[in-house]
Formats: sequence, structure tokens, C-alpha cells
Amino acid sequence: MENTSLLALSAPLFVLLIVIEMVYYRLHPDENASGYGVRDTATSLTVGLGAAAVDVLYKTIALAVFVGLYALTPLRIEVTWVTFPLILLAQDFCYYWMHREHHLVRVLWASHVVHHSSLNYNLSTAVRLPWTGLTSQLFYIPLVLLGVPPWAILLCGGINMLTQFWLHTDRIGRLPRLVERVVNTPSSHRVHHASQGGYLDRNFGGILMIWDQLFGTWAEETERPVYGLTKNIDTYNPLRVVSHEYAAIGRDLARATRWQDRVRYLVGRPGWQPDRTADAPPAPLPPGQPPAPAVPAARCCPGPDAGAACACAPATADTGR
Repeated sequence: MENTSLLALSAPLFVLLIVIEMVYYRLHPDENASGYGVRDTATSLTVGLGAAAVDVLYKTIALAVFVGLYALTPLRIEVTWVTFPLILLAQDFCYYWMHREHHLVRVLWASHVVHHSSLNYNLSTAVRLPWTGLTSQLFYIPLVLLGVPPWAILLCGGINMLTQFWLHTDRIGRLPRLVERVVNTPSSHRVHHASQGGYLDRNFGGILMIWDQLFGTWAEETERPVYGLTKNIDTYNPLRVVSHEYAAIGRDLARATRWQDRVRYLVGRPGWQPDRTADAPPAPLPPGQPPAPAVPAARCCPGPDAGAACACAPATADTGR
């Protein structure tokens, strides 16, 4: 429960920093910054309070599971001043993959989308967190099985989250290039929250950006980010903010006619829709015109002739990968 305690103890400081930033925006307005909106900020704070309440339950469940798995594994890693930084590094690595998959798998995105739903980008956005965050803990099970004590995993999780609070601001510009490429910064995280096509699904790291560098998901801030979602929800109702994507999944599942479509609606990329052109009836032919002979589709073969006519074999079905 260490990370829950850390965040609870930090809450007064978070509120103070939000108030200071709001006052700073009022005294030094900047038309290039997204700023604060009264209703948007109230929504973020309300959602954050709800997330803090349910997080106690989720961390209790996660701790119980971690303790059970820890008792089963024969491995043990002693927490010392030498090993703790390595454990924090390993936790940040797991955080990268957790964060990445919560963007790429729709049922996980339904939880994480809450954090991206604001059109503003300020310190209050940092506390706009999901109410269904239990799935995040699944990605730390490998650390437990390697012998890391559960309390150390949760403590590192709390440290990771604390380091990300200051990232949610327009008021800190780009830092030196080496710093931007190694650690997470407001500039890198602004890219992560942007909704432009070139910025989507980038900069997943928590403390470090080296994971994004290694796995090809890092992007540099070049143009001004546009915050929010590719399809914004246009609501300040906290209940709708935390549940809108689950409701959308439910509607898609209800109208799906094939099981493979239902599975893709859950575990496919957000925004995936089935190709309905194959199910559409063919257009009627003009009177007296015979039907055209069936010709198998073609695909390109790899190799030096790939740029030629590309008619070497019938096309295979698109797997969506």
C-alpha cells in the first residue's frame, strides 16, 4: 500500500501546485497554452478524488495477489541501497509496456482514456485518473515472480506516479536534447497527450524515455500539440468521463454478428471496425450487360520483382496485423 500512502500524502502539495499554476496563468496569460477551464478543472479534480478512493481497493487486491505469488516463487531479491535503483528501473520498464498496451488494446484503453479526455493540459490533468485501474497491476507480476518483494513494487509504482505530476504543464519548455531523450519531461509528455496523427501512441515511458528510444515509440515535440481525443466526448460529467468508452464497447458488442468481431472489439486497437464491404450485396448491373469474369486478386511478392506487375499469387485475407 506504499504507493497509495505516497499519493495520499502528496495530495495537499498537488492541490497547492495546481492553485499556484492557476494564479500564474491568470497573472501571465499565454494564448499558446491550453490554460484552465473552471468546469474542466472541477471534472479533473472530481475524477481524481474518485480514483484515489477506488485505488485503495485495487491496491489491496493487487497486494494480496502479489503476496500469494511471492510465496510460491523460490526466487528472492533483497532490497538494499544497491538493488533498489535496479528494482525501480525494472518497474519503469514494466510501466512502459503497461502504458503502451493500455493505448493499443481497446478494453485497456477504455480505462486509460480517462486520463486523455481533457482538452486542456495543466497540472489538474495529472490527477484525472481512471476508476478501473486494476488491469495495470497485471504487468508487474513478472517482478513478483523474479522475487521482488510486493511492497517494493508498490513503492516504486508510487515513486513513478509522483515523478509524472510535474510533466502536465505547458509552462515548462523543452529541456536540453540529451535530457529529453533520456528522462520524461513536460515536452515529451505533451507529445504523449496530443491527438495529432504524428504524435499518437508515442512517449509511453514513466520516468525514463530510454524505453521509447529502444522500441521506436519516441517522438520529439515539433508542432504545438492539440490535446484531447481524436473524437472528443464533449462532457464534464465525471461518470461519463470514466465510463464512456466502456459504453461504446458495449454498443459495438451488441450490434456485432460474428464472434471474431466481438473479440476484436475487445482486444483490437481502439477505433477498429470490421470491413463491411465484403458483406454488402453487389451493385446491380445495367440491363443487358453480362457479369464480368471472376479474376483472383493479386499481391506483391517479396524480392527484386516486387515493383513490377505484382501478379504472382492470389491475395490472402488481411489479418489486421
